[in-house]
Amino acid sequence: MVVLWLDEISANDLELVGGKGASLGELTGANLPVPPGFVVTAETYRRFIEETGIAEELFEAADVDTEDSAALAEAESRAEELILGTDIPEDMREGILAAYDNLDDGKAFVAVRSSATAEDLPDASFAGQQETFLNITRDDLVERVKECWASLFTQRAIYYRQEKDFDHRKVDIAVVVQRMVDAEKSGVMFTSHPSTGEPKIIIEAAWGLGEAVVSGSVSPDNYVIDRETGAAEDVTIADKKVMHVKDQDTGETVERSVPDDKRNARVLSEADIDRLIELGEEVESHYETPQDVEWAIVDGEVFMLQSRPITTISDNGTIEAESSEGVADGSGAAGAVGASGHEILVDGLGASPGIASGAVRLVTKLDQLDKVREGDIIVTEMTTPDMVPAMKRAAGIITDEGGMTSHAAIVSRELGVPAVVGCSNATDSLEDGQVVTLDGDKGTIREGKPERETEREPIEEARPKTPVKPMTATEVKVNVSIPEAAERAAATGADGVGLLRMEHMILSTNKTPERYIEDHGVDAYVDEIVEGIRGVAEEFYPRPVRVRTLDAPTDEFQQLQGGENEPNEHNPMLGWRGIRRSLDKPGVFQHELDAFSELYDMGYDNVQIMFPLVNDAEDVLRARRLMAESGIDPDKRSWGVMIETPASALQIEEMAQAGIKFASFGTNDLTQYTLAVDRNNENVANRFDELHPAVLELIGQTIDCCREHDINTSICGQAGSKPEMVRFLVNRGVSSISANIDAVRDVQHEVKRVEQKLMLDSVR
Repeated sequence: MVVLWLDEISANDLELVGGKGASLGELTGANLPVPPGFVVTAETYRRFIEETGIAEELFEAADVDTEDSAALAEAESRAEELILGTDIPEDMREGILAAYDNLDDGKAFVAVRSSATAEDLPDASFAGQQETFLNITRDDLVERVKECWASLFTQRAIYYRQEKDFDHRKVDIAVVVQRMVDAEKSGVMFTSHPSTGEPKIIIEAAWGLGEAVVSGSVSPDNYVIDRETGAAEDVTIADKKVMHVKDQDTGETVERSVPDDKRNARVLSEADIDRLIELGEEVESHYETPQDVEWAIVDGEVFMLQSRPITTISDNGTIEAESSEGVADGSGAAGAVGASGHEILVDGLGASPGIASGAVRLVTKLDQLDKVREGDIIVTEMTTPDMVPAMKRAAGIITDEGGMTSHAAIVSRELGVPAVVGCSNATDSLEDGQVVTLDGDKGTIREGKPERETEREPIEEARPKTPVKPMTATEVKVNVSIPEAAERAAATGADGVGLLRMEHMILSTNKTPERYIEDHGVDAYVDEIVEGIRGVAEEFYPRPVRVRTLDAPTDEFQQLQGGENEPNEHNPMLGWRGIRRSLDKPGVFQHELDAFSELYDMGYDNVQIMFPLVNDAEDVLRARRLMAESGIDPDKRSWGVMIETPASALQIEEMAQAGIKFASFGTNDLTQYTLAVDRNNENVANRFDELHPAVLELIGQTIDCCREHDINTSICGQAGSKPEMVRFLVNRGVSSISANIDAVRDVQHEVKRVEQKLMLDSVR
């Protein structure tokens, strides 16, 4: 098939339509407001390069040293020559044009967007790596499709794929063709804070088409909404100098100056924000993970143009900056002096967290990127995807324009490079070679290096590793998603790690366990797990680190190399995952257990093993036997289970007799399975309630039984951060509560308040 219509597509069609196409199909199927369109399939691209005989030359051209700028440029040029200089077979041309003719009777202006089969993945967005064309008509459509194909081999795309260890030969590209939305205002929305993961909705908005926002050519308005209250915590109205619009005479997309009366006017009304919040919560509920959504508004109607998972690496262990008097709102606090005594030269929006010091390298043209050396600070008008190789060398990024949701800002967070964007005057105020310190959390750029760094005394040694925290009988632990977050997590003063997810260590390799073992061997696979856990265990030692064994649903494995053998499941969350998969594949599971055994041999006795999605004692006994076979003594090590199903809660007595040392509540799944509420179903998502009496009854019964058997209980689901749940758990006698990094301090204080009340009540 040459094309597929969006209403025919679901997430199961990822390999045919790419990440963008699959997402738009899912959104269309969920009855969300998506402009109609179709996808020129990845199979069509593959047929094109193979039937015309250019495939091998393409792949050979892309096989270059990514640190060699000249070689990358030559690779891009050769690939473009091959694809654009080769005629497309007639049946493909006819299929594309016939589909276009069925879209608004062949009179539509359309957006033509690339959709690679390796993009918008959980650990790699591939943001901005391929091409997009707006306001295209029938005459230019086929040529623009070919240009999208050619963009699979731009310098930045080749570099990014090799950095992420993707095989060029195995990445195909589809092309989305959609009716244009002639937007009056548009932008990007994050359903969780992209830097901190806090429960806030971040919306960035500008006039005209959204390309100005995602490309970084305009500094957009920024709206920060508290998801708990729905209130706007912070609104930053930017000076919006340019906008992208359709030229009414030529139909082309052009950049125009924003009219004077709109430059400093607020883009979004309260009604616009309310509608965007509503759609953001719907799409996050559908995907069950925080989303990065592109949107557009015309005649008061909101359209969703794209949605992808938030992929940014935010918890990179940076030390919090000293308090400063500069405000990261683009208001131009130059000249202010903070606590460190260094002048704030410019400020903007903190787009990627962390603090970095180095020499300024002004980049006004792409051919100046070669002057950026390791540890330099790039200062440029706007970041672009072409800058990725230099961004990786740099210690930090500063831009005049752009917002925290621009494509290149996303990539800077993936790279873990601190960034401040939308400073408006950084390229004018800073000089080449000038030494500055940028704070990617607060959005400030100061003159010079911190005094302690100048004196060669590490900043982190000047402050306590673990801050003073409220003393509580109920332990307060922290959830850690990725090993890179360990230092920041430890700095919260948490009593340990209540949940370290193993699957992120595996999924980040972009290979299924079987493929990784096939390519690199068993020892390398075990080492990958050992090193991931070891970094966290070392940071927290001797505080306990509870590691959940592999728990990824099949749809996540399908997106990886080797995922073509994964089964297609109607509802992967109810399918082959957790301990079920581990027990069915004891060979791979044994390697995970071997990693734990090796960690114990290395002296990391603070590591604990947690098995997910168990249902009964039979699951526990089988896992226990495999532990023993790996040399782990179940009677001497701390191990336990996740309570995520009503079955496991009701079978806790039998599991206690099987030898578990702890039980930890995963409230997201426990709530979903107890209430029969599919959070992907917008019709019932409002019924999802972790505080429902039935859920609390199951939790309470489990705690009571575990206390009788001297088994520790914990909670590591999202509900553990809610004050109402904290009060219930402490009163019921839970052993520990594990919260997200940003919620640990609040939970500590709430626990202390509840415990103090219990003590007072007992003596009154």
